[in-house]
Amino acid sequence: MTKTRIAVDMDEVIADSIARFHEWYGLDFQLRLSLDQLRGKHFHQAVAAEHQAALQEYPNRPGFFKDLPLIADSQRVLREISQRHELFIATAAMEFPNSFLDKYEWLQQHFSFIPWRNIVFCGDKSILNADYLIDDNAFNFDHFRGEGILFDAPHNAAETRYRRVRSWQEVADLFL
Repeated sequence: MTKTRIAVDMDEVIADSIARFHEWYGLDFQLRLSLDQLRGKHFHQAVAAEHQAALQEYPNRPGFFKDLPLIADSQRVLREISQRHELFIATAAMEFPNSFLDKYEWLQQHFSFIPWRNIVFCGDKSILNADYLIDDNAFNFDHFRGEGILFDAPHNAAETRYRRVRSWQEVADLFL
């Protein structure tokens, strides 16, 4: 019997990078944005024009992806999924080369049950051969051959083309 193959993005799906933006933005500018202010925007789009360049640079800095908080219930649900399905982590690390080691070590710390062979650092996720891709960026579904499942995040609030899940419990309801 063939197992369902599920690929899962990292940032804003299992790793809370918005928390890091909040942290660093607060340190640099002594300001904080609410989730309502982020609705329909990426973090750098929601700040004053004079702060945008700094925020766009954050993911390129060493340490940005280190020690990110977990998205609630992601560990538990992915552990259960990995026991029933073929599970891969697929992250577009090519965009931020400084992220490789931080992301790999983060995965080893929090998702050690996922073998290294099932971790894909890529640019274009259309190369993935999976039945499903759970991602917060809808553009990753444009040429993906399987079904894209949009993981809810403030920046994708207006996206309506794909099935949306708002929590890892909803993912569990789909696959377990």
